[in-house]
Amino acid sequence: MTNRTTSRVLAAATALLALSAGAGCSIGGAAGADPQRVDVVAAFYPLQFLAERVGGDAVRVTNLAKPGAEPHDLELSPSQVGEVTEAEMIVYLKGFQPAVDEAVAQDDDDRVFDVAGVQPLLDASAGGHNHEEEQGEEQHGHAKDPHVWLDPTRLAGIGDQLAKRLGKIDPDHAADFTARATALRADLTALDGEFTQGLATCQRREIVTSHAAFGYLADRYRLDQVGITGLTPDVEPSPQRLAQVIEEAKEHRASTIFFESLVSPKVAETIAGQVGAKTAVLDPIEGLAAGSGSDYLSVMRTNLQTLRTALSCS
Repeated sequence: MTNRTTSRVLAAATALLALSAGAGCSIGGAAGADPQRVDVVAAFYPLQFLAERVGGDAVRVTNLAKPGAEPHDLELSPSQVGEVTEAEMIVYLKGFQPAVDEAVAQDDDDRVFDVAGVQPLLDASAGGHNHEEEQGEEQHGHAKDPHVWLDPTRLAGIGDQLAKRLGKIDPDHAADFTARATALRADLTALDGEFTQGLATCQRREIVTSHAAFGYLADRYRLDQVGITGLTPDVEPSPQRLAQVIEEAKEHRASTIFFESLVSPKVAETIAGQVGAKTAVLDPIEGLAAGSGSDYLSVMRTNLQTLRTALSCS
């Protein structure tokens, strides 16, 4: 524990020096506040869920993305930079949030847990046809889909690796981390079974979504995603792209156009009006709504029921 304490003192001193030049904010609530637990900073909600489930009471988890906020375009405050600096582990997904990428760019690899580094990401075109090339989008500088948590089996694999990394930081609790990851895997395996069975026999398999966040879910459960926009939710679709989606929705007789809880439904409503379809929320679980009592598992199950209704599954 001596090495951990020394590292924490040095990190705290560095953060104080970095923030003292007129920042005017207190870091008393930052991630280095609890010497009895591993201080973990999670970049956004699914990673917070993962860290809390695997870490249990042996970790203290701070989420950089506020509830109700769209996490792609997160900007870090000076106090959050302090939290990242002091943390003993930073759980993030490289390429998803540029501000977090920048904050951890010079960090010690032993502190940084990059989800994309332990679970290979699918190509952006996986699970459907999103026509990103036709939109000319730059998908965070890469052509990979970051929404890996929407496949429960992949999330379970990430949890196993997170347990190993936490065990290296806190060997006294290594067995506990492994046990919790195993319990999480059991929950995620059960969830996967529910999706597999629930979506096995459906009249339709195409899902028209406000942005192409559901490639992993579509790939896992044999659905065909039609993304109105690409991987970035706040990009306005071109008139040509809107016409394409309307044509595809009519061709596949889509009964529902899906939008997200953290993104405006206007485009989805426009397309739905053109094709005589309804709209419904399909949540990519990038973050929870403010005041939500839900968690990853419950939101995924809500998504399943939404899909079963929209796709007329028996």
